[in-house]
Amino acid sequence: MKLKSFPGGLHPPDNKAWSAHKPIETCALPGELVIPLAQHIGAPAEPCVAKGDQVRKGQVIGQAKGFVSVPVHASTSGEVIAVEPRPHPYGRDLPAVVIRPDGQDAWVEGLEEADPEALTADEIRDRIRAAGIVGMGGATFPTHVKLSPPAEKPIDTVIVNGVECEPYLTADHRLMLEQTQKVLDGVAILKKVLGVQKALVGIEANKPDAIAAMQKACAGRGIEVVPLEVKYPQGAEKQLILAAVGREVPSGGLPMDVGVVVQNVGTAAAIDDAVRLGRPLIERIATVTGPCVNEPKNLRVRIGTALAHLVEACGGLKSDPAKIIMGGPMMGAAQLSLAVPATRGTSGLLLLGEQDVSLETEGPCIRCGRCVQVCPARILPTTIAAYARLDLFDEAEQFCALDCIECGCCTYICPSALALVQAIRYAKGAIMARKRKI
Repeated sequence: MKLKSFPGGLHPPDNKAWSAHKPIETCALPGELVIPLAQHIGAPAEPCVAKGDQVRKGQVIGQAKGFVSVPVHASTSGEVIAVEPRPHPYGRDLPAVVIRPDGQDAWVEGLEEADPEALTADEIRDRIRAAGIVGMGGATFPTHVKLSPPAEKPIDTVIVNGVECEPYLTADHRLMLEQTQKVLDGVAILKKVLGVQKALVGIEANKPDAIAAMQKACAGRGIEVVPLEVKYPQGAEKQLILAAVGREVPSGGLPMDVGVVVQNVGTAAAIDDAVRLGRPLIERIATVTGPCVNEPKNLRVRIGTALAHLVEACGGLKSDPAKIIMGGPMMGAAQLSLAVPATRGTSGLLLLGEQDVSLETEGPCIRCGRCVQVCPARILPTTIAAYARLDLFDEAEQFCALDCIECGCCTYICPSALALVQAIRYAKGAIMARKRKI
């Protein structure tokens, strides 16, 4: 059978063998949790607790500030010892609630279970928002917003993203193997809230065990598993839609423009917990891996746990890392230290040594066209990057800079080691800043 895919892309070594066979383990609670109030796209939450307060697991400690925002919850019970700026994955100190666990791990009262079949679509969305559910593939876009398309853009298909095309990461793979029913129960809830009959689960062919497990569990549930070619960035939203259902999201458009909503498998599982059990998003599965880690693992991690604690749970370091990456090597964010906390968007922690990090000097563009060949968005990376370096943002926008998905394929393939995706990201930031002022 010919596997489905999309034009462009490339095949970096997947390096998943480090942890793909490792069952999910629960990471022990640290002595301190630093829970950032900015963990999602949109307005950060506003603190509603103060130093000295006693809080319980699942209690709201940060209130949503607007529609494109979600509340933040305590990851365990304990004492609030500070509400202050702390190191954040964004690279600077940002407001956070610091909790000293009391060891009781006691849930807050008032979390109500519910039968999704007895709830209306609006009631389901309200429970999802109250639980602080965001996209857990890394984008962290508030899920209730994605599930509220305007009436003029009807949705007929929901695609659940189990691709996990980033090298090294295996958290979604293990989730599909070990919590198959929870993921599919979440998919059923997505179908109901969107009022659709067609649901697909996209999985790359390098996860045959997950494909088999999901296909078996999907039987009779009106959910189809779609095996996909192993190619990066197969899991990018627009590329997944094109591969799975043959619809191309227009330039400047959104998946809803072609009648599709995409959600990550981790998000689907979190939705099931939120709607059925009333439980907020206070933990997630993350892969801790790389050549510097003694024992790579897939860990169930409480939000606010320092990255250093995750490393300790994996037997510590073999050697000092030359690079710390939150997420995968292609789209992850380099971190200044292991003091930053895990957030709702922390899909993994990658620790690379000196021998694993290539430090090349930029050369001149040789017009080889490789970046154009691999670009999944089908734009001209070198042209946009050249305009970005000259601060010619109108020209960069005319060449569809905003269509760049920042996958890093152009930078990865460039023989001259040009920082193309970084230049395009700079242009996108400037273009969007200008649009906000208009």
